[in-house]
Amino acid sequence: MRPRVPLSQSQRQQRQRVLAYLFIAVVMVVFIAPSVWMVLGSIQPNREITKDTPNFIPRNVTLANYERIATEPQFRTYFQNSLITTSATVLLSLVISIHAGYAFSRYRFVGKRLLMTGILSVQMFPKVAILITLFAFFARLELINTYEGLVLSHLSLTLPFSVWFMKAFIDSIPFELEEAALIDGAGRLRSIWQVVVPLCLPGIVSVAVYTFMLSWNDFVFALTLMSQDDMRTLPVGVNLSYIGQFQNDWSGMMALSTVASLPVVIMFILLQRFMIAGLTAGALKA
Repeated sequence: MRPRVPLSQSQRQQRQRVLAYLFIAVVMVVFIAPSVWMVLGSIQPNREITKDTPNFIPRNVTLANYERIATEPQFRTYFQNSLITTSATVLLSLVISIHAGYAFSRYRFVGKRLLMTGILSVQMFPKVAILITLFAFFARLELINTYEGLVLSHLSLTLPFSVWFMKAFIDSIPFELEEAALIDGAGRLRSIWQVVVPLCLPGIVSVAVYTFMLSWNDFVFALTLMSQDDMRTLPVGVNLSYIGQFQNDWSGMMALSTVASLPVVIMFILLQRFMIAGLTAGALKA
């Protein structure tokens, strides 16, 4: 038996690199495969997907599912409702979190730590527990089937993280920069928007993307608070339009899911540089 020759350091590093690349490739396949199957399924007839041995490579390519989405007005209504509620949620979440994060970062007041802990504790409650209370509260205020009610429900989930994240960013900004603006005659509010906000741009983008994804993909709140068909959002429309007691149109659902995913994908592509900078900086500053 030949004696085992020990590997050199360069050989060990090369082996570790190969194993790392294989692990990354497996993880990528696991995460990307569902999205690829969704796109491929959307251009196939439903009978091709539901048969015993589905074709992963489409044989009968069709765009009928996308034509239906483009022609039927209900899908435009779903898209419009999602766009309105998500845009309002992102805008309000940014405005509130910037000012609240600034207040927690720059001011000292009684009960500050307790208040911050209370805000963060909201994240520990499951959606269902919050939804029961919100539904009863909104029913009395006549906010069911309204944009305002859905936006407020989304803010209850997005604001805790957003406020803490913005506080971590503002903590890292030297107060001397604001003092220079205050000495020059700028007010406190003006110094926030002209000095603090530009320096917090990566954090603001990260909060905007996080809020957009949570609001755009929300299903539970939208299903419960929006019972009228003309007030439903895309996630609810995807489920109720294609899946039911008498139909299971998987190819149509995949087509609408592909269209619903495009805004999130486009946002990631355009804001990827700011997101990475914001998340890494926020992790170091928190």
